[in-house]
Amino acid sequence: MKEKEEVDKITNNRRDFIKTTAIAAAAFMIVPRHVLGRGFVAPSDRLSIASIGVGGKGKSDVAMFAKSGKADISFLCDVDTRRAAESVNAFPKAKFYKDWREMLDKEHKNFDAVSVSTPDHNHAIQALAAMQLGKHVYVQKPMAHDIYEARILTQAAKKYKVVTQMGNQGSSNDGTRIMKEWYEAGLIGDVHTIHAWTDRPVWPQGIPWSANKADIPKELDWDLWLGTAPYKEYVNKLVPFNWRGWWDYGTGALGDMGCHLLEAPFSVLNLKYAKDVQCSVGSVYVDEFQRGYFPESCPPSSHVTLTFPKTEKTNGDIAVHWMDGGIQPERPSELGPNEIFGDGGNGTLFTGTKGKMMCDTYGLNPRLLPLSKNENINIAQKYARVKDGADGHYKQWIEASIAGYGKQELSSPFEIAGPLTEALLMANLAIRGYDIKRDELGEEVYPGRSAKLLWDNDNMKITNFDEVNRFVKREYRQGWKALTL
Repeated sequence: MKEKEEVDKITNNRRDFIKTTAIAAAAFMIVPRHVLGRGFVAPSDRLSIASIGVGGKGKSDVAMFAKSGKADISFLCDVDTRRAAESVNAFPKAKFYKDWREMLDKEHKNFDAVSVSTPDHNHAIQALAAMQLGKHVYVQKPMAHDIYEARILTQAAKKYKVVTQMGNQGSSNDGTRIMKEWYEAGLIGDVHTIHAWTDRPVWPQGIPWSANKADIPKELDWDLWLGTAPYKEYVNKLVPFNWRGWWDYGTGALGDMGCHLLEAPFSVLNLKYAKDVQCSVGSVYVDEFQRGYFPESCPPSSHVTLTFPKTEKTNGDIAVHWMDGGIQPERPSELGPNEIFGDGGNGTLFTGTKGKMMCDTYGLNPRLLPLSKNENINIAQKYARVKDGADGHYKQWIEASIAGYGKQELSSPFEIAGPLTEALLMANLAIRGYDIKRDELGEEVYPGRSAKLLWDNDNMKITNFDEVNRFVKREYRQGWKALTL
């Protein structure tokens, strides 16, 4: 009898121990995020996201986060309730705000990460505010409107130890990785020249500011939409899309498509910061021999040439040509007369000492030239692929955020996306060198567009044409503070 009592005692003690241990383990698994500190989340957790800008591209971004199966859409924010309606209906449990500042102030303890899918001019101020709260951020391309903003966000990611990703989802496709493997295997020799082109803009550019003022829709907070930009009266057809062609808000075709078309060269060649830039742009004539002067609007087309210094992947400098507005480079002689150049309207071409390769938008459909060379490529896979490619771009960021800062590789973290964005915005400095002067014959000239602008990367300034440096760091509207770490 005594022996049975001892056995029961031991059994009960063991049960109590297992029960206590299980409870303790469960308690550890659900420890609040803020207790773990910045950059850490509970094991086996999900990512709680607050989304700023949830109409248009923001709507698809939010849907892709949810599709990952590892994220909760906890908060939605948009200045326009009309544009937000579909996302609000799709995520009825998410609390809605119009003002992102109010959302961050009131709810920052209740989410882990922030996505930013707003017009370019407000990307940086929204992203930095989230990062300073220790939140991981996903920011649509381009990640900033100005070079200074891009530099600050790149530094902030490291300072605040948060997981970052820019929304150039093609960087997660297989194409870039395949081209890296081909290049490193020596299939096209040493690359010295890149061409990238687009049929954008598909919105009006090279036009005067509209004189047709309109009533502000009751669903839209116009002042908050303007954010950091100078105040102007509301006009029709600016919101929700055509803002891209106006320098106060957008960054033109370069900002829209450059992050997609130049990502592959940056990745394949390890490009960082350009050292000089020059350009030519399309003109608009409003009468006989009378060229229109519309400095607020991006031009209808441009050809920009950036020079990048030698990298560990090249033997010398690399010339990168960007063309937009439907302008395309000369067709390679290796391409047949009826074979499609790029995807027809967009593409990227690598020219090396031994051959050429090209791809479509988002790094898709990589191929060697001539196309017959693609029949017998036998290069071993060297770089891991992102599951589901461009769609997996979202899940990659979510999983990396759950793991914590520095734990998992990303396709477009700010340390990579920052230099890419800065190069595009530096190209815009040349395009914006629009101050008119008169030559000896009285003809109008644009001195910034006829010079090679030399870039001092450490000090973020053009050294030989100071007039464009005001665009490196713009002045925010009164009431909006400049970015500081």
